Amino acid sequence: MVARLAQYALLMRLHRPVGIFLLLWPTLWALWIAAEGVPAWPVLLVFVAGVVLMRSAGCVINDYADRHIDRHVRRTRDRPLTSGRVTEREALALFAVLCLIAFLLVLTLNRLTVLLAFGAVTLAAIYPFMKRHTHLPQIVLGAAFGWAVPMAFAAVTGAVPPGAWLLFTATVLWTTAYDTMYAMVDRDDDLKIGVRSTAILFGDSDRVMIGLLQLLTLAALWLAGEAFELGLYWWLGMAAATLLGLYQQWLIRRRDRADCFTAFSNNNWLGLVLFLGLLAEFAWR
Repeated sequence: MVARLAQYALLMRLHRPVGIFLLLWPTLWALWIAAEGVPAWPVLLVFVAGVVLMRSAGCVINDYADRHIDRHVRRTRDRPLTSGRVTEREALALFAVLCLIAFLLVLTLNRLTVLLAFGAVTLAAIYPFMKRHTHLPQIVLGAAFGWAVPMAFAAVTGAVPPGAWLLFTATVLWTTAYDTMYAMVDRDDDLKIGVRSTAILFGDSDRVMIGLLQLLTLAALWLAGEAFELGLYWWLGMAAATLLGLYQQWLIRRRDRADCFTAFSNNNWLGLVLFLGLLAEFAWR
């Protein structure tokens, strides 16, 4: 039993929590802005737990969708599902259980948040299959990660103001940028097996396009800051995020696999510095 649970944990990628944090930061940005400070603890706990559950569910359904191609990619060939240590039926059951628990948690919130939750599950379920039909699966992933933003505003305020959609847009752009860095790691393998991504679509213009996405992310965050009348500490967080973006550009300059993965992981710190800016902003207002 312990061995099975260990395989399920690997399938959910709990041993690699960077994905949890990348989903968590926009969620916390939205909760703190909507509440103008620390949100109610029950709401905060539901969203933090929901982040862990839905990121885990996303990893499971992603590996299910990729079960026949992961064996051809050096980074993924030993994952539990593609290696046979977890069955397809077990993976689908685990996905359903994780989504069900997340939905039961959402039921403790208001009606608008519950309705929006259906969009979150839909995006999480369809994302893994997009790489077969479009070169833009990173945008779908961005929408899945960003959907926590309107849900957070709905949970705290009962509505989704226009500024929340600016924050959502920023999250979509940011996710597309860093997941393109992630896709650069597997680009050679993906080209061989026919998997699509923005890294393949952008080709030799990948660094330029990532830079453009980073600039658009900062622009959307700036507009969101204006919409919510955020002050000095938010702008300091923005300045730190800009420096981290430049550092990521330096990391991917040679398109080395390890450096591209490091650049991807570095986005965890970018999300953190923006959250720290919000913490200070509302603590000293």
